[in-house]
Amino acid sequence: MQFLMPQKVLFKHCDPAGIVFYPRYFEMINDCIEAFFFEIGAPFETLHKEAAVPTAQISTTFHAPSRHGDQLEMTLEVVRIGTTSLNLSVRAATDAEQRFSAESTLVYINASGRPEKWPEAIRNAISPYLRSDT
Repeated sequence: MQFLMPQKVLFKHCDPAGIVFYPRYFEMINDCIEAFFFEIGAPFETLHKEAAVPTAQISTTFHAPSRHGDQLEMTLEVVRIGTTSLNLSVRAATDAEQRFSAESTLVYINASGRPEKWPEAIRNAISPYLRSDT
């Protein structure tokens, strides 16, 4: 199963040339991940009171530029759920054109900043989004 999120490219995302300034894509990726956690019943505003899920690694490929007003469809898939980590794939496209793809690793940490096992409720909520080819 995939998590889908629409994202309109806004003026604030663009550089003077009128295309998305690449760091804004990382904000979009984080917005998509935050919306995913809300969807599975673990909103960041609740989760981050006693734990956190920082990004430990991210790799991104920019396939084509996006412009102000483009309607992107963000697609998130869970690649792997480890004991303390979570590997995600996030892609963005408009119509049939891929704009970027990213692979990221999040780590579940406790209030002391140490990695900890994913709570069973969150693990169970994430599991339906696990990519079927893994």
